Amino acid sequence: MTQIDFYSHADNKLQVACSLCAQALERGLRVMIYTPDADTTDKLDRLMWCYPAIGFIPHCRATDRLAEETPVIIDHLAEPILHDEVLLNLHPAFPPFFSRFQRLIEIVGADATDSQAGRVRFRFYRDRGYEIHHHDLNQSQGSL
Repeated sequence: MTQIDFYSHADNKLQVACSLCAQALERGLRVMIYTPDADTTDKLDRLMWCYPAIGFIPHCRATDRLAEETPVIIDHLAEPILHDEVLLNLHPAFPPFFSRFQRLIEIVGADATDSQAGRVRFRFYRDRGYEIHHHDLNQSQGSL
């Protein structure tokens, strides 16, 4: 069964995504980041080229010719799915394919609209019997 972690109260969801992604890479895990749209995909792509400050997170789109060997895939398209390790969801809805992954990370922003969407996703997973771990970013460092 997919392990689910919620990270709530994120002031900047894209920076939190970069931080959690970097932690996953340190553990040797592959990550797919599911974004809501092409604009968010582009913003995250640019951010990952300079995160951390003295490096970058190796990433590409799912359709890139190097996708099979790249540890982080960023895309707003659900297909193709190239691995089953970690899915990081930035989409306001639950990813319909989340159960294909060993681990799902949900990042919930601090604003009311994103918090409400996060509650809906939380209930969706809970009502289907998934054990959910919650990490309040106001109270922790947000480690993976």
